[in-house]
Amino acid sequence: MAFEARPKIVSFPVRLTPKGGRDAIEGWIQGPDKKIYLKARVSAPPEDGKANEALIRLIAKALGVGKTKVRIVSGGASRMKIIEAETESLPASWGKRP
Repeated sequence: MAFEARPKIVSFPVRLTPKGGRDAIEGWIQGPDKKIYLKARVSAPPEDGKANEALIRLIAKALGVGKTKVRIVSGGASRMKIIEAETESLPASWGKRP
């Protein structure tokens, strides 16, 4: 049997602001529900999946991975999303989780 190395999967919640004027990851915030989210904004509108596509591109670029390594696993039609990414760690530029 051959050994197969698999990439690490990191999962994290995101609060997305579509039509936010620019594409940016603004760090970790605590929501009104007391849960911790990564705050992100994209300039794309929330129609026809454009904001979700922009979010995937933004996160993939920040992580230094291809777009196919990032996926939205829940919340496709919501501001609150769960993201999974094939990566070893999250960037320090996102700050520490509170």
